[in-house]
Amino acid sequence: MCPLDLEIPLIKEAGALYTANEIAGQPELWLKIYRQILEDRDRISSYLTEALPKVSKIILTGAGTSAYIGLSLHGIFNRSLHVHTDAVATTDLVSHPGDYFFDYDTIMLVSFARSGNSPESTAVVDLADKLCKKCFHLIITCDPDGQLAIWRTESPKFLIVLPPEANDKGLAMTGSYSGMLLSGLLLARLKEITQLAPQIDTLHSYGKKILEVFAPRIKEVASIDFKRVVFLGSGPFYGTATESNLKLQELTDGNIICKNHSYLGFRHGPKAVTDEETLIVFIFSNNPFVMQYERDLVLSMRKGKKPLFTIGIFETEANGLEFDLEIKLSESGSHLDEEILTICDILPAQLLGMYKSLSLGLNPDSPSESGAISRVVENVTIYKY
Repeated sequence: MCPLDLEIPLIKEAGALYTANEIAGQPELWLKIYRQILEDRDRISSYLTEALPKVSKIILTGAGTSAYIGLSLHGIFNRSLHVHTDAVATTDLVSHPGDYFFDYDTIMLVSFARSGNSPESTAVVDLADKLCKKCFHLIITCDPDGQLAIWRTESPKFLIVLPPEANDKGLAMTGSYSGMLLSGLLLARLKEITQLAPQIDTLHSYGKKILEVFAPRIKEVASIDFKRVVFLGSGPFYGTATESNLKLQELTDGNIICKNHSYLGFRHGPKAVTDEETLIVFIFSNNPFVMQYERDLVLSMRKGKKPLFTIGIFETEANGLEFDLEIKLSESGSHLDEEILTICDILPAQLLGMYKSLSLGLNPDSPSESGAISRVVENVTIYKY
C-alpha cells in the first residue's frame, strides 16, 4: 500500500504515481534538506556576511508556486536579517522592472525555482544585473541542470540545489514547494540553525501525522460535491493559503474554483462567495494574538450563507471552535514557530487536490486535459527593456 491509502497499481493506472509519492515523501525530504543546509552553513554564512551589510533590500522571487514561498518568508527575513525584504513574483518584475530595480540600489535577489527553466526566471536575474547598481544573487532550485542554475553572471552568485527528490516530476509542485520554503527559512535563521533541530523533528512528526492519520479523512472529503473552495490564512499562512488555492485548482484542471484571503480581509466583501457548495479551509496561526482575529472571523461565519463543509488546521487548539474536519497536529503541547508550521500546513491542500483530481477522473500527474497548463510554462516572449 502507498502511504496515502492508495494501492500502487491503481495510482499507476490513474496517473498519480509521481504526485502521490512526492506528497508522501516530504517529511523525509525536510530532514534531508535540514542536514544539507546545516552541513553547508559555513559557506552560506560567508556569502551572507559579505552581502548583507552592502544591500539595502532583499527581494524574494519566483513564478507561480515559487513566488508564494516569499509570501511566507518575507516576515522572517525582515526580523532575522534586519534588511527590508519584499516578496515580488518574477512575473511582476519582468513586466515592471522599473518599479523594483534602481541604478542607485544594491540588492539581494533570492530566486526560488523548481526547474529554473521558466523564461521569467533568467529574464529577472538579467534585469537585476542591468538595472541595479549591484545585485547579489542567491538561487535556490531543484534542478542542477536548469537554466537558472547554470546561468552565468559577473555579479556575486550563490547556488543551492536541493536533493534530487525535491525535483517533482508531477505537474503540481509539492515537495519542491515545501523543500524550497524550508531552505529559505533556514537561510534566514542560519545563525540559530543548530537550535532549530528539535523543531525540524517536530515538523517531521506533524507531516507524518497528516499523511498517516488525516489522509484517509481528506480522501473522504474529496468525494463531497463541492464546487468552490476558500483557503484562509494570515501572516506567513497567507502564503500557504495562496499556494493551497493554486494546488487544488491545478490538480482539478480548474473544475474546482478556489480563492484565498486573510482572515480579516475575508470580512471586507470576499465573504460573499460562501454558499452551500463551498468548502472553507481555515489555516490557523499558533500565535495567540493572531488567533484572536481568526476566531472572530470563524464566529462571524454564523451569519449569512452556511458553507457546505469546513476544515480547521491548527497545532494545539481551536479555541472552542468546531469544524466538520479538525486537523489537530499536536497532542503533547509542542509548539513550532509560525514560519516552520507553514511547511507542513500545505499538505492537506496537496492531498485534497490529488484525491479530488482522482475523483473527477483526471490524472494528477498531468491533470490538464487541454494542455492549458504545463510543468514548465512555455511560449512566453521576453521583450527587451
